[in-house]
Amino acid sequence: MSSSRNNSSPIGVFDSGIGGLTVAKAISEALPNEQLFYFGDTAHLPYGDKSATAIQAYSIKICNVLLEQNCKAIVIACNSASSAAYDLVKEYVGSKAIVLSVIDPVVEYVANRYSNDKIGLIGTKQTVASRAYDSKLAKANPNLELSSLATPLLAPMIEEGFFNNSISHQIIEEYLSNASLENIKALILACTHYPLIKKEINAYYNNSIEVIDAPKVLSDILSERLNDEGLLNTQERQKHTFFVSDFTESFKESTALFFGKEVNLKHYPLWD
Repeated sequence: MSSSRNNSSPIGVFDSGIGGLTVAKAISEALPNEQLFYFGDTAHLPYGDKSATAIQAYSIKICNVLLEQNCKAIVIACNSASSAAYDLVKEYVGSKAIVLSVIDPVVEYVANRYSNDKIGLIGTKQTVASRAYDSKLAKANPNLELSSLATPLLAPMIEEGFFNNSISHQIIEEYLSNASLENIKALILACTHYPLIKKEINAYYNNSIEVIDAPKVLSDILSERLNDEGLLNTQERQKHTFFVSDFTESFKESTALFFGKEVNLKHYPLWD
């Protein structure tokens, strides 16, 4: 770990847009003394429709910004970026900061909690097509069966504010009734937008299965890592900082839905 980074250094969190704010919110609640530096690459959202090469380029550019802010940890709060760019980001960052994806903590959690069970997963086309969860879970616990379903309408639906209503109920039911998700013991929400519809998903299953969202699992793992390396902040934190690569008023209004309260967004273009 670089000597310039210490327990008072901020935690960097990035995503293609606002979905990662559910991760930032969970980290803020679990680690109330930590200062967060959030970067939403709104100029290039959604990452779920981008190539792996493009996502890797965006991710490295954002990591440079976060390292310039002296971040002691970088959290890739996006499933698409985690599947396409995590290994590259980890190699690029090296020992300068702790690097966590939203995928590995969930894989570890599921592998340790379930055995000889069928696990369901819903996410973007890019995340499902990458088979990142499949390969990692197969290594962690080969006795588990993972059945993944791309649910491309859910993220834009949530961003437009259509949840907890008849429209979202219908779309969610249409996806979850897919035959590939029959007889699952747990469902992984492989998109950081989806915690906002977790209540509706639980209702569909009548709370009969565990619905696993990354933010809570990841924040617990991050807390452990910071504690192990003596990097937990015990001082009163400074205000969080929120940057976006493309600023719009409508986007600013949507951030409150994801973070749970209004945030002050600043424009930070990645490419001039």
